[in-house]
Amino acid sequence: MKAIEITEFGAPDVLKLTERPVPEPKAGEVLIKVAASGVNRPDVFQRKGAYAPPPGASDLPGLEVAGVIAGGTIDPKRNPFGLKQGDRVCALLAGGGYAEYAAVPLQQCLPVPGALSDVEAASLPETFFTVWSNVFMRAQLGVGEGGANETLLVQGGSSGIGVTAIQIAHALGFRVFATAGSEDKCRACEQLGAERAINYRTEDFVEVIKSLTNDRGVDVILDMVGGSYIPRELSALADGGRIVLIAMLGGAKAEVNLNEILRRRLTITGSTLRPRPVEFKAQVAAQLKERVWPLIEEGRIKPVVYRVFEAARAAEAHALMESSEHIGKIVLDWQGA
Repeated sequence: MKAIEITEFGAPDVLKLTERPVPEPKAGEVLIKVAASGVNRPDVFQRKGAYAPPPGASDLPGLEVAGVIAGGTIDPKRNPFGLKQGDRVCALLAGGGYAEYAAVPLQQCLPVPGALSDVEAASLPETFFTVWSNVFMRAQLGVGEGGANETLLVQGGSSGIGVTAIQIAHALGFRVFATAGSEDKCRACEQLGAERAINYRTEDFVEVIKSLTNDRGVDVILDMVGGSYIPRELSALADGGRIVLIAMLGGAKAEVNLNEILRRRLTITGSTLRPRPVEFKAQVAAQLKERVWPLIEEGRIKPVVYRVFEAARAAEAHALMESSEHIGKIVLDWQGA
């Protein structure tokens, strides 16, 4: 099969088209003939040598794909969605998605919702699993001290994670705010469901959030920045609020006022999805299928695909990702490979 490999750690041009053996599915896995692969920020970190695959995962980048089930033994005990050979699916991977075939645990495969194309379906798993497991399972949006009226602030609202978090929370009835780095990106966030998008280059998100919530603050902040943002985010939280951290684009260290955390019952938490066990990812998949897939099928949540590249042009896709010019997802197309 054709695949994109990281020939050495470095700039986007280290990504090269190569030939690899088709992977052999292990027990509990199926083989997917890949039609499209999503591109995500962790792929960039892996290419630079800053995010190694977990033990046993493919060295090829790629954490999400869409295609058809083309092989492997389907265990009925690990098949909650009744999938079968030939079914169109999208799947979350621990690695190996930049290839014409990928071996994936069956429990991490979901049926393609509605009439989505392969490209649209490939844009879903990584961000939807990440957002659901962090905002709703870990930070418990909607069941904290603010109850059903809780609010969410999404940092980086125009990113793949951001457009997903805005849409899911809005579709489920929550007030959502977002930050973004340009007026165009802010307007895009608002069109997706953010009540107000804040241009972090020209506005102070703490002041704006306080004004929008009658000085109460938000209940949950989905943060991809870390660093100096953390103490400011604590100020933007309501009493009992939670910061859930999923990346550290602004640095791994922060100085915080522990007295404020104690006095106001604040929580700083976070997680990484890639090394989590299959059983956990299966739980996330089940909740997505029940709570979110119907919203996609109804058209209330839509994939936001910014640009599609032929798979052989993966280096260009990574360059675009690093430019941060995009709004939504970047996808590789294997159909013409």
